[in-house]
Amino acid sequence: EVVRESWGIADDMSPDEFASQVYAAKFNIVSGSPGYVGDLFVLQRDVLTGDAPLILYRDRTGKLAVL
Repeated sequence: EVVRESWGIADDMSPDEFASQVYAAKFNIVSGSPGYVGDLFVLQRDVLTGDAPLILYRDRTGKLAVL
């Protein structure tokens, strides 16, 4: 939902259509003290507009949150 709102994506866009318009990278983060272990996702649109990529992470409950 956050990605849809941030980028103005229509609710009826399919996952395949979305995938054709974005570059994504997934990282498994293990940081120092106090220590965070989890998924970090970096999403960049296929058009470089100067806007920063969208960064999402999985919180301790497993829910995706925006960084």
